[in-house]
Amino acid sequence: MFEQQPNVDSTDLSEQLWGLTNELRQKIDARFELHPDPSVENLQQYSSLDGNMKGSLTAFSGKEIDWLVHSWLRNPEKSNFSTMRLTTWLKSHIQVPHLAFEFGTLPNIFFYIDYIPRTELLSDLASLDRYYEPVNQTFLKLQEDSRLKVFTSKSLYLRLFQSPVSLCYTGAPTFETLELTRTLAHETLDRWLTWVDAAEPVPEDARTALAARDVALRRICAERDPGNKFVAQILGSELADKLVRSLWGGDRISH
Repeated sequence: MFEQQPNVDSTDLSEQLWGLTNELRQKIDARFELHPDPSVENLQQYSSLDGNMKGSLTAFSGKEIDWLVHSWLRNPEKSNFSTMRLTTWLKSHIQVPHLAFEFGTLPNIFFYIDYIPRTELLSDLASLDRYYEPVNQTFLKLQEDSRLKVFTSKSLYLRLFQSPVSLCYTGAPTFETLELTRTLAHETLDRWLTWVDAAEPVPEDARTALAARDVALRRICAERDPGNKFVAQILGSELADKLVRSLWGGDRISH
């Protein structure tokens, strides 16, 4: 994604997608009490070794949310490339799926919208029916949408990590694609918030194992991202490693 991209200025689209993450974040902030984690303070503004790529990463936690990451990375001079994410990992008091948003300009619009499973869906049919069946028709409809192209990760692990109804596509960098992305993202978040409000508590004796599974998934998916090698080339290995650790909370101070 980082190399040999057409020199197309996607600044406006990038800013609108970042604005979308802020719209989603406002809804999350209205529902949850969140506190910034000091371990990522020095990542609120960072840049590549040559100063061409700039980025920001903030992370939060709270009573109900174990780790929320809100970040962006882009080249403001040759603005064809940008990537941003808003991922929310719940604590183990409930077993509602975690929530993942990732958007970007390649310069085509890219979006990844997903509910990260907390259980083995092959055998946990109750979770499959409750949390994933409601998205199946949207998934199937988008598969047939001629405006979109399915984005398939080259990473075997990341394909395994995605849920069966993961919405992961690229589309022309147009207002129409942007509005479709916005609609899908808000529908996904609104549905998730109703699940959180209606969730039954996880038994106390099952919470430790669930929390451990969550952290393991968060760490593995961050460390296995095939984009990490490009980030290391652009930002240097020290900063790249720090960013990867921050995605899963490896240096976190709050709990």
